[in-house]
Amino acid sequence: MNAVELLLTRQSDPLLIEPLPSEPDLKAILTAGMRVPDHAALKPYHIAVYKEEGLKKLSTAYVSAVSKQNADQSKIDKAAKMPFRAPMVIVVSTDYKSHDKVPEKEQLITAGCVVHAMQMAAFSLGYGAMWRTGDLAFNDDVKTLLNIAPHNDIAGFLYIGTKAKAMPLKPERYFDDRVSIIAS
Repeated sequence: MNAVELLLTRQSDPLLIEPLPSEPDLKAILTAGMRVPDHAALKPYHIAVYKEEGLKKLSTAYVSAVSKQNADQSKIDKAAKMPFRAPMVIVVSTDYKSHDKVPEKEQLITAGCVVHAMQMAAFSLGYGAMWRTGDLAFNDDVKTLLNIAPHNDIAGFLYIGTKAKAMPLKPERYFDDRVSIIAS
């Protein structure tokens, strides 16, 4: 599969099972994340890989955060299961740097590009992946429990594993109503 075919056919896979990426494949996925556009080479992100027992730590953080919101038991139970949707979850957060020419907005975009590049690398290696955010990505308690400084942001939770089943290719999205071509 060439790069264009990958970009035109990739899609999120919500049903992910073992096996998780091998160590060489994980290295390739992480290395792809390092190749993103990064103005001033600030590396304004941090990557945490949760697998095996680490998924329990992520689950505990989710449950603690949701419990503080006076959620009902069904929401707490749902939060407890979320990390186990895949055998590996990669959390990408910002690590903002003070810089005259690179505002935090741009640094957040770089962190988002890290998630995207790793998702594309996982897909190219034959794994399924799903980039998720949701309320827990914006929860200060989750950030604290995952050792993310309060002023930083979670760019995404990247769930990675083996596709549980083949999914039909989603219909092509057309760009006609989203693009203006200015020639003069």
